[in-house]
Amino acid sequence: MKLSQDLQIKFQKFKSDKRARYSLMALMIAFFLTLPAELLYNVRPIILVVDSKPYFPILFTYSEQDFGGPLISEPDYKSQRFLRILKGEPPDESAGLNLSDFEEDGAGLSLGLGDFDEGEDETSGSPLVLTLDDFEEDDSVLPLPEPEKATLPESPGSALQARDYWMIWPPVRYDYKYIPSHATTGRVVLAAPYETLSFDGSKTIPSSWQDGHYLGTDDRGRDVLARLVYGFRISMIFGLSLAVTGTLLGCLLGGIQGFFGGLIDLIGQRLTEMWGSIPRLYILIILSAMLAPSALLLFAILNLTAWMGMAAYIRAEFLRGRNLEYVKAAKALGVSNFRIMGKHILPNSLTPVITFFPFEVTAGILALVSLDFLNLGVPSPAPSLGELLAQGKSNLQAIWILLPTFAVLTGALTLLTFVGDGIRNAFDPRKAEN
Repeated sequence: MKLSQDLQIKFQKFKSDKRARYSLMALMIAFFLTLPAELLYNVRPIILVVDSKPYFPILFTYSEQDFGGPLISEPDYKSQRFLRILKGEPPDESAGLNLSDFEEDGAGLSLGLGDFDEGEDETSGSPLVLTLDDFEEDDSVLPLPEPEKATLPESPGSALQARDYWMIWPPVRYDYKYIPSHATTGRVVLAAPYETLSFDGSKTIPSSWQDGHYLGTDDRGRDVLARLVYGFRISMIFGLSLAVTGTLLGCLLGGIQGFFGGLIDLIGQRLTEMWGSIPRLYILIILSAMLAPSALLLFAILNLTAWMGMAAYIRAEFLRGRNLEYVKAAKALGVSNFRIMGKHILPNSLTPVITFFPFEVTAGILALVSLDFLNLGVPSPAPSLGELLAQGKSNLQAIWILLPTFAVLTGALTLLTFVGDGIRNAFDPRKAEN
């Protein structure tokens, strides 16, 4: 679909607005930098070479047996256990509960007669004494068996031997859902990216930078920077997708109402008013209770009402355009109605579509953030700016969670507002150059 000359002139006016143009460039750069987030923030190496054989854990899933370990599950590439396997050392063995854990002063796990003394019997006045005969069937006492050490099953051909290996890691060795089991600073949950005092004030806890958490960790131990980047990407994709689908549905339904008019327009308007009177939040709560919550379900629910604003503007443009001379000429030549709508009227009715598109993206992002903040959005552990804001509200002392999230959200919405203002000024007929 070729743009008209008037539309091209308006785009040139938008490019002359420096604030809008730079805002669009900054927003696009930030968005495209988050698209390859898996290559920048991940707990899997980009490439791992073991004995001259390359592996790509960032793209494929391998088991521990592929590297000589005994388990069939995927290894934790950041763990000491995995490094010991690569070095040919046996992994840490877990022997379970040992009886020695219960022994005190070498006495062992045993029952003494004094454990059953309850004072004197009330009827006979003699003390209540229990003997070993009450518990044994013969005269011998069976000793407790020696605890056996737990051993891990060995996989075929997995003899431990030192491997020649090297790997390339992403810049940040965490993703949005990885919870480390230990930290060199001694704090996994709510680790601050600067030095802090312990709860009792007896010692200083180093910065979480020592563990690679450049913005600290949240209340579950997950990396805040990784969740912020992944959450920003999801918010932008969700807002753009919601704006695109809402615009397409609005153009289709609004165009049909405006072009045909009459009874079709009347019925369509009444149905739109009835549907729009139902609160979207109630629809979301009801459907979420009936169906399993997911990002796709949330996207579908929000699309039920996202088209209504755009449909109203397109309907007005088609009502005005259907009576123009070139539309009447096309009808006289026998051109089909849908061809007239798509090829003649719609290209000349794109002003509200382009003008309101950035604001539709903003509305989609705010809807997702708001629902996630209320715990009605995407389920955990999916990254979300709204979930980070909720954590910041619950942990006001953790300013490293609230302030970066607030800055990213307000920055993105401000840039979108500047872009929308630039488009609106470029398409405003009252500011058109003579």
